[in-house]
Amino acid sequence: MRSKARSFRLTLTLAAVLAFASPAARAQEAEGEAEAAKLSIQEIVVEPSQPGADTLCQLRVKLGNTGDETASQLAFRVELNGQELGVYGNQLFMFPVEPGAANELKLYNFWTTETSRAMPADGKLRVEVTLTAARWMKIADDEEGVEVWTPLGDVEGLPVSKSVTLELKK
Repeated sequence: MRSKARSFRLTLTLAAVLAFASPAARAQEAEGEAEAAKLSIQEIVVEPSQPGADTLCQLRVKLGNTGDETASQLAFRVELNGQELGVYGNQLFMFPVEPGAANELKLYNFWTTETSRAMPADGKLRVEVTLTAARWMKIADDEEGVEVWTPLGDVEGLPVSKSVTLELKK
């Protein structure tokens, strides 16, 4: 009988600990989400907006920075209908993403279809861009007027993704 009572008290104690820990865990999760919002992909721009087969497309992204520092050393992953474009695998973009400013960055052009990527049967091309990593930077001129970029740390909360679906001309 005592072991049931002890077991019941242990269960109640564990439930109380979990009840108090749960709001703290939610608060930490919300802080992580707030941190993720400091660097975002606001828009994906593909030109032409309604390409056909074998069309060379220009790809740009508009980035938002609600942090206090400039971000740079941007690493991206780009997928077309779920197929990753390998050119982004070992590239960092040293473009400064200023806080509170409009930041548009040209990424690499791509072909709508290639030997390894046929025309989609549904006529839709889904372009997904993921910002996988970035660093906060201090950019200032030294005493000789030379611009110096000093890394301040990794941007927390990445990766962030955005996608757009294009209707392809037949």
